Amino acid sequence: MNAEKLRNDFAVLWHRIKGKPIIYLDSACQSLRPRLVVDKMSQYYNEYPACGARSQHKLGKRVDEEVAKAREIARKFFGARNADEIVFTKNTTEGINLVANSLGLQKGDVVITTDKEHNSNLIPWQMLSQKTGIAHEIVEFGNVEALRDAVKRAGKKTKLVAMGQTSNLDGESIPAEEIIKIAHDNNALVLLDGAQSAPHKQIDLKKLDADFFVCSGHKMLGPSGTGILYGKQELLEKLQPFIVGGDTVVESTYKTAEFEKAPAKFEAGLQNYAGIVGLGEALSYLARIGMSEIEAHDYLLNKKITDAIGEMDGLHLLGPKDARQRGSIFSFNISGVEPNNVAIMLDESANVMVRSGAHCCHSWFNAHKMQGSVRASTYLYNTEEDVRVFIDELKKIAKFLR
Repeated sequence: MNAEKLRNDFAVLWHRIKGKPIIYLDSACQSLRPRLVVDKMSQYYNEYPACGARSQHKLGKRVDEEVAKAREIARKFFGARNADEIVFTKNTTEGINLVANSLGLQKGDVVITTDKEHNSNLIPWQMLSQKTGIAHEIVEFGNVEALRDAVKRAGKKTKLVAMGQTSNLDGESIPAEEIIKIAHDNNALVLLDGAQSAPHKQIDLKKLDADFFVCSGHKMLGPSGTGILYGKQELLEKLQPFIVGGDTVVESTYKTAEFEKAPAKFEAGLQNYAGIVGLGEALSYLARIGMSEIEAHDYLLNKKITDAIGEMDGLHLLGPKDARQRGSIFSFNISGVEPNNVAIMLDESANVMVRSGAHCCHSWFNAHKMQGSVRASTYLYNTEEDVRVFIDELKKIAKFLR
């Protein structure tokens, strides 16, 4: 994979700020977008800016055709059995909330998550616990035996195992296939939060056998306000829609409504058509490069960072020491220095753009009595030169601050 060549596809990287190039290491929050994605969205507004699933004129039919193409692209990209298993959402958060509020969980039902979940896979279960009385159990991230014990304790009451496949806190991944087997052997469903895994590795949903899978377009070269909820077709048909209104029903009276089949019954109201077709273009772009190539590139860059500064005096690395086990993420703290100060200095000194704070994992940081961390995250458009500058600047900052 030629990252230098790929950079030409990302207009923001052509620019300089105060004479220096942009070194974007915040893709775990939001990725950059290639020109092809932006052009595809502009095409919608310029050529067929109409309603889908409603209008029978030529522009409306073009919308339906383009959305159907995007759905089929997503099906192939993730290895779903058919396109009706792909529901377009606005992000991972909406997908998780849709499942949480549509499964029909009742008092006493058990949902198991981990101690490293993003707020989006924590707060919905907290609210359901308060509202309906479900039991929310938390196990250590990636600890298979802890999960096995939790499922055994709950027995038939275990209805769902909902876990982030890759942690946005430190890049560590769970043994997803093993966890899914444990859940299924105990007749529990599995929801995987793929927000951090889908942009960086091959996801084969048929092989994985997850019941639900959610991800965000904005982390994988797609537009903001786009995401995907995958669900096995037989399960989607059983779910009650969560957000209802236009396009979710076949017909209605003042007293009743007949709902559409999935995925339409979950896609209420006028959709983000430009975003959906843009997401389809982003997935096509990633498929042409190859997810295995992207995963290998992420590891190469993370290893260079880890080898250079992973053992730096005063630097505390979060997550596994082996870069291969942290994917695209290098999350750390410098003793005695607030994470935000490190991030600001990297930005001011060399346009090195990283994330700092709790990364929407406040619960984990609070439990460990930590303020947060600095998180550098790479992607396909980052180069070894980006990494070199980041390493050099961080060494200077650490020396200055300490």
